[in-house]
Amino acid sequence: MDKHYLTPLFQPETIAVFAGKSQDPAQQTSQAKALVDALTSQRYQGVLVFLDIHTTGTLADLAQTRADLAIIALPSAEAIEALEVAGRIKCRAALVVSSGIPLDVAAELHRVARRHGMQLLGPNSMGFQRPRLGLNASVTGPLSTPGPLALVSQSGALTSSILDWAKQNSVGFSTVVSLGPNTAVDLAQVLDFLASDAQTHSIVVYMEGISNARRFMSALRAAANAKPVVVLKAGRKQAGNEAAQTHSGAIVGSDEVFEAALRRAGAVRVRSFVELFSAAKCLASRYRPVGKRLAIITNGGGPGVLAADWVSEIGLQLAKLSATSAAELRTQLPPLASLSDLIDLSEEANAEHYRTAIDAAGHDPAIDGVLVVHSPKAGVDAAGIARAIGDINGRLSKPLLCCWMGDASVGEAREVLFQANIPSFRTPEAAVGAFGNIASFYQNQQLLQQTPPPLSTLAKPDLEGARLLIENVLTERRKVLTEMESKALLSAFHIPVTQTILARTANEAMMIATQLGYPVALKIDSPDINHKSDVNGVALNVMNAVGVRDVYNTMIQAVSKLQPGARINGVTIQKMARNKRGRELYIGLVTDDPFGPVIAFGAGGTMIELINDRAMALPPLNLFLARRLIERSRVNETLDAWRGATAVDRDALEHVLLRVSEMACELPQLREMDINPIIVDESGAVAVDARIVIDNAPASARNYAHLAILPYPAHYEQIWPMRGGGEYTIRPIHPDDAQMLQELVQNLSAESRYFRFVSSLRELPPALLSRLTLIDYDREMALVAIHRESKTSEQGETQEIERIVGVSRYITNPDHASCEFSLVVADDFNGKGLGSRLMMSIMEEARDKGLDEIEGLVLANNPGMLKLMKGLGFVIKPFPDDPDFKLVSHVL
Repeated sequence: MDKHYLTPLFQPETIAVFAGKSQDPAQQTSQAKALVDALTSQRYQGVLVFLDIHTTGTLADLAQTRADLAIIALPSAEAIEALEVAGRIKCRAALVVSSGIPLDVAAELHRVARRHGMQLLGPNSMGFQRPRLGLNASVTGPLSTPGPLALVSQSGALTSSILDWAKQNSVGFSTVVSLGPNTAVDLAQVLDFLASDAQTHSIVVYMEGISNARRFMSALRAAANAKPVVVLKAGRKQAGNEAAQTHSGAIVGSDEVFEAALRRAGAVRVRSFVELFSAAKCLASRYRPVGKRLAIITNGGGPGVLAADWVSEIGLQLAKLSATSAAELRTQLPPLASLSDLIDLSEEANAEHYRTAIDAAGHDPAIDGVLVVHSPKAGVDAAGIARAIGDINGRLSKPLLCCWMGDASVGEAREVLFQANIPSFRTPEAAVGAFGNIASFYQNQQLLQQTPPPLSTLAKPDLEGARLLIENVLTERRKVLTEMESKALLSAFHIPVTQTILARTANEAMMIATQLGYPVALKIDSPDINHKSDVNGVALNVMNAVGVRDVYNTMIQAVSKLQPGARINGVTIQKMARNKRGRELYIGLVTDDPFGPVIAFGAGGTMIELINDRAMALPPLNLFLARRLIERSRVNETLDAWRGATAVDRDALEHVLLRVSEMACELPQLREMDINPIIVDESGAVAVDARIVIDNAPASARNYAHLAILPYPAHYEQIWPMRGGGEYTIRPIHPDDAQMLQELVQNLSAESRYFRFVSSLRELPPALLSRLTLIDYDREMALVAIHRESKTSEQGETQEIERIVGVSRYITNPDHASCEFSLVVADDFNGKGLGSRLMMSIMEEARDKGLDEIEGLVLANNPGMLKLMKGLGFVIKPFPDDPDFKLVSHVL
């Protein structure tokens, strides 16, 4: 049960091959010939068995055959027959290598695979490679060189091209998977396998689309948490993208949403074939995550300036040596060296000068990474400098990248850098871009660690009032809220709005304006008009009653003429905002297919599309995510003090974003929302105009199923009394629990650690610790028992500290109907009822998720756990695969 469910597919011990009649090349398709050649061109570590569905014989004969994986390269009808045979000989996985299989045949293959419980890669797949096994189950070309990089591609042609390129550039792979259309084993499942694959250190993905956003995000987050993931996606420019009804819909394209999703998942996105492998090369160098301050060391001003320009262009920071570091370094460099911005060693620089400068930059805390740009100079030993850099690289804790410009005279130097595993590039821009990918990985990993709940810690919104408002509008068979209804919905979530009153006649408008005080703004109120200004439906700074009357009448006439079919409720009146230095911003929400609700932020006003400033994030948000969202927009630069305007109240703006996130989480009926403008100044934020589009929520929207990322399930938190006195809290785990979980494991007895991990480990490795604390609550759950204890410091001060004293966990099995559990309790808390409560709580949560059965493995020599399982009503049976374990299970 500790093996991944795709192990029979990607790590088979025995393979049954169905490729034609008795392996007679004359009777095989071209793909079958290529597949057989690929399988037999090298020594496969397992067993290959070739079967023929026409001549194999009776089922009694087949019953003697056993295989983990069936590989099928046959025409459509025969492929279905072969898959049936594979199911009957108990194959647990199958690969159908083919192209052009129609949808109806693919659907039948899927049905056969499901009936026999097989994992099916294909149809319309070009197969996969596992070089360390000597397994080339593909028609993508010769077996790749073994290496730490995994490649997953949704294009067979591009897979072949990448492998051909990799062969020429000495790039090796742990796994290569070509996913075609209609495959049952999809991108998400392959990522899930690679996340736990010990042979894989980093992953590159070429993709064209996804079918299930929640499953994709779940697998991608798990993979990116374990190892670097680099993604190249086709179709960045979506031709024919139709504008939606609101500003938010008009400016949010699916590619921008995809970018936001990748960022939140902790992956790195690249935009070209060349970038794909340069990013993978850098991230696979096992550099620790770093910031974006890059120091440039060069022996020529021009190349260094080119690199510095690109640093600024892609949003990095040019790092400078501290005054102390610069003073110490200056005495060891040639007289013409300059340390003002670049670390320019001058044309007289030798290997020792490079080594000294790199050492100084490596120890300077103001520098996150180092780029060495070298241009050929007469009499300078470029290879010798490369060897010196290679010597220091092992002692450097920061990313070190090189750019050896030129060609003929630097070939040996580049080979030296390659052997030293130092990423090397031919142009300064490419090298800076590669460091940018490292910086993006660091920034995105910070986003990955965030697990916000659906509701923030701000005052609780009026959820019932908001839902009632939406239900009333839908009952009237309307989907577009009026401005007043939209503002009422915002007010239910405590978003400040301007007072707005609807006038149905010119006289009403004059009286309302007089009561509010001049100047006022008038806006047409119609559910059929998307952009009021486009039909002369907005008038600002109206100064008196006569002006209000005239504007009202003129506006009604103009709108009726320009849009005669529009329903007009009247004209809304609101007082003009007095602060002329307030910033006009925009906050929107759009529902993307397939990622669901997406929050957008940027510059607002009437020229929103022209300015085209947008930053996007997937809900739920917390303060950290809201701040990063603001910082990614161009308008962020205007929010601080400038040209006499005071800095805006950023806290108020962040709170509005948190409120919009709450709306996205709690109101699955929301389809589009357009708060434009929202005016922010030093005293706060206020929504001046708002438009919201709703629709009936699908039944699947229960429990936040409409979101691509499941929020932190805070509602599972419980407080329980402890046997013998005191109490403890049971709640879902989150990434901040890593240190407490490590301390729990470190303080366990050797016997307890062995019972839980079947290992003598003394502490959790960093990768495993991260994996156990950053989880996807949609497919697994870990509940921690937290006990608060009083401790007295050496200074005599008493403080309350939290301690994890127990953990129960389940992971959903591939059948999506059952799950596997684990349990550990601190030794000094045994016998206090903690284990029983943790197990009952995790079973209750699994039941709530709709699972039917919970099961687990318990060591046969662990009487305490077996007694607990029996007391909870678990069925205890021998585990057929290993007599040292008992299989315990309970129907939920």
